[in-house]
Amino acid sequence: MENAIQPLNEILIQHELKNDDLVKASIEQLTHKQVQKSRKGRCVTSNIQYKVLKALNGCLEEKKYKITDLFNY
Repeated sequence: MENAIQPLNEILIQHELKNDDLVKASIEQLTHKQVQKSRKGRCVTSNIQYKVLKALNGCLEEKKYKITDLFNY
């Protein structure tokens, strides 16, 4: 099932982050493919959503995001 481009995509653009930045920041097993699916609106499991969230918040010093900020499904 596909949804529209997710808010995660705009957040990464705003902070000038690439998929690779999230993969490198992740302390769990997060792949480029999982990040790409998350950005493009492919349904991913809640486990993957939390991995993406932790990696994103690990990349940022100031603002911390919640799952609802990144995904709208």
